[in-house]
Amino acid sequence: MNASTEALPVVVIGAGPVGLAAAARLIERDLEPLVLEAGPAAASAVRAWSHVRLFSAWSEVTDPAAEKLLAPTGWVKPDGAAHPTGGDWAALYLQPLADVLGDRVRYDATVTGVSRAGRDRIVDADRESRPFVVHLTGPGGEERIFARAVIDASGTWSTPGPAGGSGLAALGEKAAADRITYRVPDLKDPSVRARYAGKRIAVIGSGASAFTTLACLADLAASEEGRGTHATWILRRGISGSTFGGGEADQLPARGALGLAAKAAVDGGYADAVTGFRTDALERDGAGRVNLVGEDGRRLDPVDEVIVLTGFRPDLGFLDELRLGLDERLQAPIALAPLIDPNRHSCGTALPHGAVELSHPEKDVYLVGMKSYGRAPTFLAMTGYEQVRSVAAALAGDREAAERVELTLPETGVCGGAGLFDEPEAAEQGGGCCAAPQAPHPAAGSATAASSGRSRTSVAAGTPAGGTA
Repeated sequence: MNASTEALPVVVIGAGPVGLAAAARLIERDLEPLVLEAGPAAASAVRAWSHVRLFSAWSEVTDPAAEKLLAPTGWVKPDGAAHPTGGDWAALYLQPLADVLGDRVRYDATVTGVSRAGRDRIVDADRESRPFVVHLTGPGGEERIFARAVIDASGTWSTPGPAGGSGLAALGEKAAADRITYRVPDLKDPSVRARYAGKRIAVIGSGASAFTTLACLADLAASEEGRGTHATWILRRGISGSTFGGGEADQLPARGALGLAAKAAVDGGYADAVTGFRTDALERDGAGRVNLVGEDGRRLDPVDEVIVLTGFRPDLGFLDELRLGLDERLQAPIALAPLIDPNRHSCGTALPHGAVELSHPEKDVYLVGMKSYGRAPTFLAMTGYEQVRSVAAALAGDREAAERVELTLPETGVCGGAGLFDEPEAAEQGGGCCAAPQAPHPAAGSATAASSGRSRTSVAAGTPAGGTA
């Protein structure tokens, strides 16, 4: 990298929790960040689920470097034992942090492409000495910015999974868009509540978001205004003993309570479960309702609304001119993928990692935060904070600090995300959507050392939010 390139900023894509933490860590390393946020304010994705309460406490969802930036402003950290909603997180921490960063954060700036200046992905010559060029659109139209490095913390919120069982949109899914939502609905909003009250609703998905939705629809059905509300819960797999989590035996009470609430919705007759159903098509009937057709030819009774909760995936389109090394299944960095593979790991057993595992063939490009996990659902916000600490150290040339792991996470760490909207008493018990057994795996520490050659520092308990964050 030449002197003129070193004078350029590090472009951070996304002003969410991890993107803002990246900016704080870069400043800590005397590197100049420029954060590009597509939305009109910080944490636009978090604001989209502002009605949802985190399983994690305030003590677990703020970054130490960010707190140092905030301290001189008189910012007071909220009660560490309290559990914020997404709206609380954005208003009381993320937006104040963005405000402190000032002109280093640009809003309404949508990144449309990233490449090496004067080099498409084919050209080798003099590649690493060239700065990055970032194309974006904003209020003034098209623009380009040059950067010494690029940290993509744009998340996956904008690209939810489709209803189709093949990973593609089901036939007719786009045509039925007016009857479909891909997010947990805010049933405290009167207009949203009216949309679902008294209706037949298909809920596609088997994770915490589906549990939350089933429980809230059951509450609606039990109310006077919601009489007649009924859910059809569609699972691609069968129901087993682990479908609803550990229930009262769950080491994480909030997770167990969420699974029990979903089970109660089914047992109480507010929802019917349809198992082994992979959606092939959505067809409208004469009344405008939607019929779901399975790959095996099964046709379900018509529904008025469809809620698709099949996870999220990374948008890699604007990175197409960069040389990324991604796992063919998870779309996560190749070295990171085996450490987070959901077939083998919960968020409590995912191994610590940093700049080494996040590196790509294209030098000085890093995907961090939820985006780094690709399609894996086991991400933790605190993991993202550790990622950007390591990445900032690597960009500053501090290899020892970049390779050192300072993850504040117990072996029983939980993956974050949304709990029941209005259950603070459950939230105060802690817990989350995914966890390892309470007793540490005997081989957990040695597995870390063997697989990555790096040490692990596991200190005070951290059960950070991730998932939707």
